[in-house]
Amino acid sequence: IALIPALYATLYIDAAWGDWTAATIFLFAAATDFWDGWIARRFELQSSFGRMLDPIADKLIVATCLLLLVHQNIITDIHLVAAIVILCREILVSGLREYLGELRVAMPVSSLAKYKTAIQFFALMCLLTDKAGEAAYAYTPQIGLALLWIAAGLTMITGYDYLRKGLQHT
Repeated sequence: IALIPALYATLYIDAAWGDWTAATIFLFAAATDFWDGWIARRFELQSSFGRMLDPIADKLIVATCLLLLVHQNIITDIHLVAAIVILCREILVSGLREYLGELRVAMPVSSLAKYKTAIQFFALMCLLTDKAGEAAYAYTPQIGLALLWIAAGLTMITGYDYLRKGLQHT
């Protein structure tokens, strides 16, 4: 969460090194997301606060990146649908978790949702490098957009799954 302002600032540097810096910051945030969860589980350091904050951090970094990439016309046209699906699901699941929390019902993150998050992170990495990535590998933006659509599909599946499970407690 603390890296979001730096990510935002580096995306507005109109040079390849700005794209690479933004991608590096994003990669660091994604890596710490993975490692802090792994360490917490491995050494039994899990907490209610961590379980609550981790999905919020994921959603904030994903939403920030999607909005910035749309603003910079990197995600455009029909690809906006994938970004909107992802953002809507994130808001829906957050609201559902909040509601279920009041009922004292835990909704753990599913394995498929973890894969979805990983694919989203890879998609955003490709898209964040935009012009710099295109210079390194011509198909980087197209790979990012394809992964974004895969993530949107998984987003709909996991969103439906969470909604179905949540409705069982109403």
